[in-house]
Amino acid sequence: MKAAVIKETAPGERRVALVPDAITRLRPAGIDVLVESGAGDGAWLSDAAYADAGASIVSAAEIYRTADVILTVTRPSPAAVNELRKGQAVIGMLAPLADPELAATLAARGVTMISLDGLPRTLSRAQPMDALTSQSNVAGYKAVLVAASEFGRFFPLLITAAGTARPAKVLVLGAGVAGLQAIGTARRLGAVVSGYDVRPTSKDEVTSLGATFVELTSVGSAAGEGGYARELTAEERQAQQDELTGHIARHDVVITTAQVPGRRPPLLVTEDAIKAMAPGSVIVDMAASALGGNVTGSQPGETVVTGNGVTIVGAENLPATVPTAASNAYSRNISALLLHLTKDGALAIDTSDEIQAGVVIAHDGRIVHEGVASLLMPAAPLPRPAAPLPHPAAPLPHPAAPLPHPAAPLPHPAAPLPHPTLGDPGVDGTTD
Repeated sequence: MKAAVIKETAPGERRVALVPDAITRLRPAGIDVLVESGAGDGAWLSDAAYADAGASIVSAAEIYRTADVILTVTRPSPAAVNELRKGQAVIGMLAPLADPELAATLAARGVTMISLDGLPRTLSRAQPMDALTSQSNVAGYKAVLVAASEFGRFFPLLITAAGTARPAKVLVLGAGVAGLQAIGTARRLGAVVSGYDVRPTSKDEVTSLGATFVELTSVGSAAGEGGYARELTAEERQAQQDELTGHIARHDVVITTAQVPGRRPPLLVTEDAIKAMAPGSVIVDMAASALGGNVTGSQPGETVVTGNGVTIVGAENLPATVPTAASNAYSRNISALLLHLTKDGALAIDTSDEIQAGVVIAHDGRIVHEGVASLLMPAAPLPRPAAPLPHPAAPLPHPAAPLPHPAAPLPHPAAPLPHPTLGDPGVDGTTD
């Protein structure tokens, strides 16, 4: 089987799907590796390094013509999708919940779509394949460095001949993988760190890193499935925002990490909270994306300064800014998954396997992942109104002839009727 590494073309993307060290681990499974020339340049990995490890350096055209499996970091470009042929497979972080139309397109072309985003993270045997965790680790680390570079003062306590600088107060919202890495990195830089998460089990993890856990009284547990927090109700979100505002105002740096797969991220830092922060404060929104962010006014890939002097960084795709470390980690993840999918030197798709059930999105010309398939189902049509009442077949018939008038007027009585006797009830019920 031939597995090919393509050069990433998304703006700002410097990672590569496979590093040279992984090639020697794939060869015993009957996997030959093709590498598009220049694929590793962004991560400082040369074509020569791949060739020395046993890979064949080829053109993009040859990859799409001869490869059985395409390895990528992010979604392939529309031009690359048009090059894919029936029977090929694509493996990467393809975000099918955010872009189900890509899954439909690949299925229509007969391409097998395998996305590391869907990996069941609670399975211990799947942990070596967990690209979301490995890339979130990189992102959490870099978010703190970005915040420190934007912050106009020191992170640690410094006592010098020129005076004493108090340590920065850092608040990390969300204590998942990225949040915990951000807490640890900020602590190593000497900041005073606090952390918050809606999952009660996160308290021990936050405090074990030397940070203070912020406990809100207005929101109960929101632990969800698969290691994620569940989505809060509208009432819970409002209560959370109101109580967080006071905590946010007391910190110099806020880093937000809360995301819901395939959905709009929850809003944690409101306009009122931003207005309450001191000039020079910094917010890094790690959830900033086309779907939205955790911070009012954040824009993916942009840095803005508010009217009251708060810097908001829309931190889009932070792992790509640490390309060598991120690529090394991702390469181990995708190699482990590829080996899991390979049997007798060929790709063996079996969706009864728990891991494959999560990552295989399209196969044999159809969408096989239930979650993605449900997003592509057409909305149920509105019920039709009841049929109108039928009109009569013909108008009602007119009478055949007018009713006859009497032949002669009725005769008058021979004498007038007598008046009532005095004292008898009158015709109106009264008495005289």
